[in-house]
Amino acid sequence: MRAALVQLNVTDDPEANLPVTLGHVRAAAEAGAGFVLTPECTSCLSSSREHQRRIFRHEEEDATLAALREAAADAGIWLLIGSLGLLTHDADGRFANRSFLIAPDGSVKARYDKIHMFDVNVSETEVYRESSAYRPGETAVVARTDLAAIGMTVCYDLRFPHLYRRLAQAGAEILTVPAAFNHVTGAAHWEILLRARAIETGCFVLAPAQTGFHAEAHGKGRRTHGHSLAIAPWGEVLADAGTAPGVTLVDLDLAEVGRARHRVPSLDHDRPFAGT
Repeated sequence: MRAALVQLNVTDDPEANLPVTLGHVRAAAEAGAGFVLTPECTSCLSSSREHQRRIFRHEEEDATLAALREAAADAGIWLLIGSLGLLTHDADGRFANRSFLIAPDGSVKARYDKIHMFDVNVSETEVYRESSAYRPGETAVVARTDLAAIGMTVCYDLRFPHLYRRLAQAGAEILTVPAAFNHVTGAAHWEILLRARAIETGCFVLAPAQTGFHAEAHGKGRRTHGHSLAIAPWGEVLADAGTAPGVTLVDLDLAEVGRARHRVPSLDHDRPFAGT
C-alpha cells in the first residue's frame, strides 16, 4: 500500500491555501498513493479568534471539505483531511477541531474531533489555550476500510498513550497523527513520541505536519516543526519529510503489524494492579 504525507505551510487565508493543498493531493494520487494524508489545520492557521469566527464555517458549508471530497472522488483515493476548524452549534460558541476520513467515492467515512486540548506554556512569551476556542471531542474512532483499520487522532493527542492503546486494542493497524506541532516541543519530542506510540501498539503511525513560519494577515503568525513522519510497527522511521512543504511517499506492508505484535504481544498483557 502506498501512502502520501502532505506537508503544508498554510496562512490564515483558506481560499489561498486550498489550491496549494489540492495540487499536492493530486500529485500524490498521480504518484500512485492510495491513501493521502494532510495535516492538522489543513484550511488555515490563525491565532486570532475573531478572524477564525469570520472565516470558519459549519461542516456542511466548508469549502475546503467540499473541494477535498471532490478531489478524493476524482482520484479514487482514500484521503485523511488532518483537521479543519469548524463552527459548531455549542451554546458557548466554541469551535471543533475535526479530522475527516474521505472514501474513494468522496463520502465521509469517519469523523474525529480532537480530544485533548493544547493548553500549555511553551515559554514566557508563547502560551496556548486551545480549549478557550475549541471544545474537546469525547469519542475515540477506528475507521474500518478496505485498506486497513485506521485509528484517528490529532496532534496533542500524541502525548496520551492510553488513547493509542485503546485504538490498537480495538483493531487499529494504522494510527493517524496529523499535526501543527510547535517548533520548540517538536524539536524535543515529536519523533520520540511517534516512535513510542508505534512500538507500544504495533501499528504504523502516519503523521502529516504543518511546517515553517505561518504568516497571518490578522495575527502575529506562528512557527511549526514540520518533519512529517511515517513510522513502522517496530519503531523504524520509514520517511521524514524534513521542513519543506510537499509530498512524501511511503510504501507500507501491513503484514508488519502482525509480525510486530507476534514478537511482542504486549497488547494482550494488561494486568490489573493496586496502588497509585
